Amino acid sequence: MWFRRDLRLSDHAALNAACASGRAVIPVVIRDASVTDLGAAPKWRWGLGVEYLNQSLNAKGSRLIYRSGDALHVLRALIQETGAGAVYWSRLYDPAAVTRDKAIKSALKQDGIEARSFGGHLMFEPWTVETKMGGYYKVYTPFWNAVKTRDVGTPLPTPSTFAKPDTWPNSEALADWNLGADMRRGADIVRPHVRLGEGAAQDRLGLFIEEKVAAYVDGRNLPGADGTSNLSENLALGEISPHQCWHAGQRSRHEGKPGAETFLKELVWREFAYHLMHHTPHILDQNWKPDWDAFPWNTAETNEVIAWKQGRTGLAFVDASMREMYVTGRMHNRGRMIVASYLTKHLLTHWHIGKKWFEDCLIDWDPAANAMGWQWSAGSGPDATPYFRVFNPTTQLDKFDKNRDYATRWIAEGYSAPHQDALSFFDAIPRSWTLSATDSYPSPIVPADEGRKRALGAYENRGF
Repeated sequence: MWFRRDLRLSDHAALNAACASGRAVIPVVIRDASVTDLGAAPKWRWGLGVEYLNQSLNAKGSRLIYRSGDALHVLRALIQETGAGAVYWSRLYDPAAVTRDKAIKSALKQDGIEARSFGGHLMFEPWTVETKMGGYYKVYTPFWNAVKTRDVGTPLPTPSTFAKPDTWPNSEALADWNLGADMRRGADIVRPHVRLGEGAAQDRLGLFIEEKVAAYVDGRNLPGADGTSNLSENLALGEISPHQCWHAGQRSRHEGKPGAETFLKELVWREFAYHLMHHTPHILDQNWKPDWDAFPWNTAETNEVIAWKQGRTGLAFVDASMREMYVTGRMHNRGRMIVASYLTKHLLTHWHIGKKWFEDCLIDWDPAANAMGWQWSAGSGPDATPYFRVFNPTTQLDKFDKNRDYATRWIAEGYSAPHQDALSFFDAIPRSWTLSATDSYPSPIVPADEGRKRALGAYENRGF
């Protein structure tokens, strides 16, 4: 049983099938390029999730086997060592994973080994959702309408028995992989904000459904309030399944809780991102709309870009959001829209730069959601915010953080008694940034109104 981004025991189709086979099940994780190429925060967070999964397996009398190298070579070696007759795994959908998994499945079958992939990371396989003309959906609302009444499989229980091999194969030590090396001192700051593993994910879902979902329509837009599910961290690593979230949301909807349908729509927005990545994989690294290829975005690491990364733009909403990400590994969704708009529109900087920074800093990094979110904000993607819509960070703060609860939580400069989370930012950042909480807060590098005019000027006569 090859675990990847499905770090749970419940509602796990591949694991259930493996356990139901009656054969001994050997759980394995592989440190191949898909792991080593991850950014600092997602790699570290994956390692924590794997460690927790091993503890869960230990409680069932099983264990994880850790191996490094090319996945096919590792699997073949394990098959030879153990006499295994089958390899099961849960599907992934990014182009690199699809290419790897197809080659592995073909090679193992040629070796006479049963190789099976299962769903579970998504509710609707991307190739099963089609327009009436047989194509794929390019706009979210019709996609939602096409799937909202579909049956979503009832979550599967945790297997009751885990048959063990007579002899366990050798395993590497997870600690030797040193998956948190790139986090440096930031790991100690982010760690208390992690909600690790399947149990924490289920608790998050239960708390959200019980206490937050009724006010979700408005609450999800208030970065200073804890009004969202916060499940993106756990969904990204498969510590909870979308099916489990969907059924909880549907129960709330049937109970008449007003925010439940909006929550269901957010789950489907994630599905839409994967739908697009499957059908148009260039969304990950190219402008989805080719007309944008000629747009003169800045692609250099300018002083403005550095200020954006460091949360020193002088715009409180932008800076608070960037600092929240550095301290917690996550960022409120409203903040993600604001910082992305500011980078791509006020600073006229290519979305590639922002996407890459998020890939390094987010513990809830997800390939499809990250790419679609950046292209949506930049205007170059499908179902995008209109290119001429330039979010004003100042008026957005006035609208969604009237009392400045969010801004004061994350910005220390200028306050006599800063919030501890604001101070934590200076403990997490690289020392080479030479920033201090006693620094003066900067003036805006590009004021909100000036940036809007600059963006609209760049868009004029572009033929969009």
